[in-house]
Amino acid sequence: MREHAARVLVVVNGSLSEEGRAKLEPVSDEILVRDNVGFDIWAHKDALDHVGEAIGEFDEVLLTNDTWFGPVRPYGPVFERMGERPVHFWGMTDHVRQEPNPFTGKGVLPYHLQSFWIAVRREMFLSEAWRRYWAELPEMPSYFDAVLKHEAVFTETFAQAGFTHDVAFPEGDYPTEHPALFNPDLLVEDGCPLVKRRPLFHYPPFLNRHAVSGRRIVETMAEHGYPAELVWSNLARNVQPKVLNTDAGMLEVLPGVARSADPIRTPRLAAIVHLPKAADASRVLEKLRSVPHRFDLFVTVTEATAADAAHRAVEVLALPGLDAVDVRVVPAHGRDMSALLIGCRDVLDEDRYDLVIKIHGRTPGQRSENARRYMTRYQLENLLDSPGYVRNVLALFEREPGLGVVYPPMMHVGYSLPGRAWSFYLPRAKQICEDAGIQVPLDGISPLAPYGGMWICRPAVLRRLIDLDLDYRDYEKPRSKSVPALAKVMERLVSYAAGEDGFHTRTIMTGEHASISHTSMEYKVDQLASTTPGYPIEQVQFLHRAGWMGTGGAVAMIRMYMRVNHPDVARRLHPVLHPVGRLARFGLRTAKATLRNGRALIKGGRDD
Repeated sequence: MREHAARVLVVVNGSLSEEGRAKLEPVSDEILVRDNVGFDIWAHKDALDHVGEAIGEFDEVLLTNDTWFGPVRPYGPVFERMGERPVHFWGMTDHVRQEPNPFTGKGVLPYHLQSFWIAVRREMFLSEAWRRYWAELPEMPSYFDAVLKHEAVFTETFAQAGFTHDVAFPEGDYPTEHPALFNPDLLVEDGCPLVKRRPLFHYPPFLNRHAVSGRRIVETMAEHGYPAELVWSNLARNVQPKVLNTDAGMLEVLPGVARSADPIRTPRLAAIVHLPKAADASRVLEKLRSVPHRFDLFVTVTEATAADAAHRAVEVLALPGLDAVDVRVVPAHGRDMSALLIGCRDVLDEDRYDLVIKIHGRTPGQRSENARRYMTRYQLENLLDSPGYVRNVLALFEREPGLGVVYPPMMHVGYSLPGRAWSFYLPRAKQICEDAGIQVPLDGISPLAPYGGMWICRPAVLRRLIDLDLDYRDYEKPRSKSVPALAKVMERLVSYAAGEDGFHTRTIMTGEHASISHTSMEYKVDQLASTTPGYPIEQVQFLHRAGWMGTGGAVAMIRMYMRVNHPDVARRLHPVLHPVGRLARFGLRTAKATLRNGRALIKGGRDD
């Protein structure tokens, strides 16, 4: 902003690290640090109070925030164009009038300039109306308060006071009523210097309903010279990884033939392979033939006989890219995760290797033989399908310095992971995140994670999990089935540990597995969708509100179906269905409490 601003005042809500201050000071005149209350609106109020009467030295005051990326296009043309408009205030984008108000379900959401960028001129910011507006600004404890008590009323308040306004990129010029959210690529093409962050972290079914492509948005930004790495490093730290992966379309379906020439610098590679059974050695190690560069091999086993089998397999296979071999016997506790984070801690030193390939021979126990076979194929082939495929995978890391880890997407063929992958792992995952200083927000239903425990990563992404300094005893099998195994929890936190240090995740697949996955998922979604009305976002909300069938969900499902399809009948049935639903939920709670008490009595030795 320096080229266009006589004074730049930065307001930080919360805390500011020394590193952050060092970045801000060269590009600003002053930095205010305040409590993290009132969102950007109260930050603006404190800034205006801080400037005080000195505001009269300026011709225009710009109020903006950190909800956008930019400049994607130059600021200058916009400032010049809007500088010629004879108005008192102007915004970058606007929002249509809506009735009913989508935030409250009633009343009106007035037409307004969007508050992430509003420029105000002297006659207005020196007026009594301006002074009174900020003096009487209400408290804003929630996001909805910020929208309803400021953004939605600011434009109308000052328009009614006689002040005129305009907008640089009016929504009427675009195919939707909310171009900043739905059409950022078109805004950029028209010269808008800003791209809102929200299209890359909003609720995926909502963006899907409006056909918003985050992947295309970032590509458009990059085409105009904006560094995509800034986008990924910011979002990796602040957005739920599964939401980002979905909104930005971060799945890469890669061909088996190399798409690019040899890398500028050949990466230093380590392959870490865990073999719980001697019989797995040849089957798993054979896949390393696909590694197109020289690599060191580290094999972890839990018994000496498996170590001998690993050595023999390496000799027989004569892997073409193999340099050094190191076979290590480790305790069985924690399976491949403890073998990696404890048994190979020295291998993960950030200065030793650029990338680590982590695979194993473990197969799931409580699955059909077909499910086990497909799981093994799915994991190994989506990582190490062919030399050309692996070259394409490694090229992703060369292209994106902030790419931390890649692995296959959540498996759903032969498995029922979708909808329950956090399950009872979530409480322990939260505790580990607290211990490791991981503040990346956790996804709500299922984490973005390498289910199956195979991936390729930069060693740095595992730093926070390694620094927990756990030992093999921590990985011992829990005595109670209500306590989740630590290995499975750690597996679910790989992308969150990566994100905390600014590394993003991509999921990868071969064309064959993408075909199997997509057609299978499409059919299953089609079957599920046939039971509920509306678009997918409405179907999801319908089912979420119904809840589990055992907690009165059946009654809730009937009630909501009737509301959508037969509202008149629903109103007549409400006096009957509402108490029945409450009774069902009360009955279940009572039954659970009785069961808990019964278990407690049995544990206590009582026979009554």
